[in-house]
Amino acid sequence: MPRSEINGALDAFSIAEFCARNGAISRAHYYNLKKLGLAPREMAVGSRVLITAEAAAAWRRDREAATN
Repeated sequence: MPRSEINGALDAFSIAEFCARNGAISRAHYYNLKKLGLAPREMAVGSRVLITAEAAAAWRRDREAATN
């Protein structure tokens, strides 16, 4: 099944794809962040959990702001 893309970039990621694209964080670390309320917004699509490109960008901005 083809992935949805805008201008050649994926517009939603699985948790594994999100982890790989954001500093190769482990899935265990992702779920620890989620427990702490620090993970990106997720959306359910059927039985899948996806993270939009917009949610990933907002998460990166939030993490950067938290370190300043």
